[in-house]
Amino acid sequence: MEKRASPSSLLLIAALAMASFPPLLEAVSLSKANFADNFNIMWSEDHFKTSEDGQIWYLSLDKETGCGFQTKERYRFGWFSMKLKLLGGDSAGVVTAYYFNPTEDFHSYSILWNNEQLLFFVDEVPIRVYKNNGKPNNFFPNEKPMYLFSSIWNADDWATRGGLEKTDWKKALFVSSYKDFNVDGCQWEDPYPACVSTTTENRWDQYPAWHLSETQKLDFAWVKRNLVIYDYCEDTKRYPTPLEECSLSPWD
Repeated sequence: MEKRASPSSLLLIAALAMASFPPLLEAVSLSKANFADNFNIMWSEDHFKTSEDGQIWYLSLDKETGCGFQTKERYRFGWFSMKLKLLGGDSAGVVTAYYFNPTEDFHSYSILWNNEQLLFFVDEVPIRVYKNNGKPNNFFPNEKPMYLFSSIWNADDWATRGGLEKTDWKKALFVSSYKDFNVDGCQWEDPYPACVSTTTENRWDQYPAWHLSETQKLDFAWVKRNLVIYDYCEDTKRYPTPLEECSLSPWD
């Protein structure tokens, strides 16, 4: 499905929706707002546009540059969601938030992040699972606050079967569309926000959110069988020494 994407480069981009925590869906809707309330442009502001009402945001890529945005606030744990529509047609080499291909309509992308696990969802289906081993480690992001960000950029040197297919710039401008950003999380305040010690009062950090549900396990297994074409944990050529996080079972 993708090359190794470190969970600490976290965060969002778009969103995902939750399969088996329906109360969360109600909670996150409380903080939906327009782009200016939540994000700053990271680079190439001239490649960013919004709809007239400010509710749909467009990032574009041409041969010169792409574009990206990130949240104004930092968070430590929470539920993050956004709807994304990718560019259609022959867009080999163009990378946006995730690697599924929802080009005909908006689809929901979400992230659930607590001290036990980090889950990525597409339309209520878990597609990536990172577990924490409960010990000091360098792979699970649970000590420092994180920004959420998204971008569109050219990666035809590696993303298309090792660079065998190149971006057809005759098809540019490439545009991805975003809307309906929601967040229900622990917003960081220096030096240490009070919410860090009370996250278990939130549904996204209570016991049912610490593990995949039985339904989510079935969905995740289906994704692994039918959609994953690359798993860095199984790439012994690139990583001859097994990575620590790869020894952790997503099913636990």
